[in-house]
Amino acid sequence: MNELRSRAWRRSKTRVKAKRKTGEKKSQWISEKNWKLMYTRGEKLRRAKQLSVEYPKRTFRQALDNELPLKAGHMKKLLFVCSRNQWRSPTAEHLWRQRPGFSARSAGTSPNARKTLSAADIQWADLIFVMEKKHRNRLVADFGRLLQHKPVHVLDIPDEYKFMDPDLIDELEVRVGALLPE
Repeated sequence: MNELRSRAWRRSKTRVKAKRKTGEKKSQWISEKNWKLMYTRGEKLRRAKQLSVEYPKRTFRQALDNELPLKAGHMKKLLFVCSRNQWRSPTAEHLWRQRPGFSARSAGTSPNARKTLSAADIQWADLIFVMEKKHRNRLVADFGRLLQHKPVHVLDIPDEYKFMDPDLIDELEVRVGALLPE
């Protein structure tokens, strides 16, 4: 049962037990609140501003990812999206992951995809490639705010290929290669 309670709740209960042992009355108890655990997000932000604390804290890696512009020598992160993440996007991921200067991931928009698209995937990517217009529409509907400053390119590749089909590979190389910045 204790595992289901929050850390703040457990701390407050241990303080109550300790104060009961010392014989203090309830009116004498001073509640020590940890503002990061006890308040809503808006209250946390206001309190952080009062205390001159950066909240939420960003890790060094997050700061680098958000502040570094895309340079010529910078590894470009490509995200490929299709419906079920079964044939088209894994093929594209496999192709572009092998090339120097690129890091690639793939995901699917369907809930029963092998790897379902998440907000973390969109935040990670520098460029997003979708196989059809319906995938772009789904992305905009689900992750509209995250896509404000991310380029989303529609490749118009129909769902008629198998994994690593030579025709699919040729089509991906031509369409994605034309859209990548040099």
